[in-house]
Amino acid sequence: MRHRSKTVKLKRNASHRKALLANLACSLIEHGRIKTTLGKAKALRPVAEKLITLAKRDDLHSRRLAIAFLHHKDIVTKLFSETAPASKNRQGGYCRITKLGARMSDSAPMAIIEWVDSAAVAEEAPAEEAKASEAVVEVAGQ
Repeated sequence: MRHRSKTVKLKRNASHRKALLANLACSLIEHGRIKTTLGKAKALRPVAEKLITLAKRDDLHSRRLAIAFLHHKDIVTKLFSETAPASKNRQGGYCRITKLGARMSDSAPMAIIEWVDSAAVAEEAPAEEAKASEAVVEVAGQ
C-alpha cells in the first residue's frame, strides 16, 4: 500500500534524486520550458513551485535556501529577478505540464513543463519590438 508516501522515487536513491531534481529545476529556470519524461515533470512541479514561493519572499534567508538547493548563484539571481516577479500576483500553480506522447526509442511518456506566466512575458516582448520598429519607420519617414 502507498498510503501517505508522497515522494516519487524515480528508481533512484535519495542523493541521485535530489541532484536530478536540482538540475531539472535549474534548466527550467534558465530556459523557461523543458522537455522531459512525464514522471520527472510530475516530480519537478512541487520542487519548482516551492522555489518560486521562496523567491516571492525575496529575503536573504530565502536566497540562501535557494542557493543551497540549486548550487548556482546566477540561476538563483534569475529566479529572484525575473521568474518570481512575473508570478507575484499568482497564489499557486506556477507550472504547466503538457503531455506530448511516447518517445520513439523506448515509448516513455514525454511532457513539457513550463512556467505559466512566462507565456505572457514572451507575448509582450514581440509587441514591444513591433512598437519600436514602427517608431523607427516613422522617424525615417519624416
